[in-house]
Amino acid sequence: MYQTTFLEFLKSELPINTSTIEAVATALDISYDAAHRRVSLKSKFSLDETIILSKYYNLSLDRLFETTSKEFVTIEKTKHIETEVELQQYFEDSYNSLVPLLKQKDCSILYSAKDIPLFYNLNGDALSRFKYYVWLKLLNPELATKSFENFAPSSTLIEAGKKLGSLYNNLNTEEIWDITSINSTLKQIYFYFQAGQVATKTALEFCDLLKKLIQAIALKLVNKDVEFKLYYNELHLMNNNVLVNTPNAQMLYVPFTLLSYYKTSDKHTCNEAENFLKKQLQNSKLLNTAGEKERNTFFNKIYSKINALHNLINATEVLDFE
Repeated sequence: MYQTTFLEFLKSELPINTSTIEAVATALDISYDAAHRRVSLKSKFSLDETIILSKYYNLSLDRLFETTSKEFVTIEKTKHIETEVELQQYFEDSYNSLVPLLKQKDCSILYSAKDIPLFYNLNGDALSRFKYYVWLKLLNPELATKSFENFAPSSTLIEAGKKLGSLYNNLNTEEIWDITSINSTLKQIYFYFQAGQVATKTALEFCDLLKKLIQAIALKLVNKDVEFKLYYNELHLMNNNVLVNTPNAQMLYVPFTLLSYYKTSDKHTCNEAENFLKKQLQNSKLLNTAGEKERNTFFNKIYSKINALHNLINATEVLDFE
């Protein structure tokens, strides 16, 4: 009964015109004949083989056994992070999770950007190192009194971050922003500057690097060689959800702490998330096709925020009476 049910479930989830025997042989790395025996039910799938097939083809086993309704979802969550080693492992695990999906033809990413998308903060420059500093300070109480100038992330952490960030280059991506998507980075710079844990010169450098980052994103809008769309949404608050779409599967990443996230390939959940995000797109302005005036208005508002912080830091330095 179980074997038959699982096989029918597998067949129903495979792309149209896909050979079930070939699919089983590929996922389990077994011969065509061995796969044929399993598909014809002459041999049984082991429990391990069932799990391998489910992971390979993003099958949700709770749907197979109908132990839940559509209101319950099987999810996987990332490990707890406190140390540099754990942050590096987080980058590596995220990379390994995304690579099989992003290597598929016609893969795309839809990012609801409450904050500047994570991938932009992993290039190894001073601003990305500041992000590592902020994340680790907030996650590890032992770093509470450490200044940025005394923070030296390991080269392996930086390389792991750059490797993960490189996945975002040359992908078919859609991002939904609001003017407030930059706020958390601005607040972090000013907070640690006021706390005396970031020097004036360094804080001003962060502002300059942040402006360069936004300028680079703006240039992507007019680069015909990059499959990138940026939407401006004034109605909804973003939530940093990321939906990865491939021809054969979807994966939804939902943040639940500062860096940690839940991920699921549950078809019902991914479909609902996609429908909601598409409604957001309908209420958003596509800046790629907007007029130059509208596009400049959006980015000038962001530049004004950065300039205001830059001027505030400068003024604080000038008015320091001690």
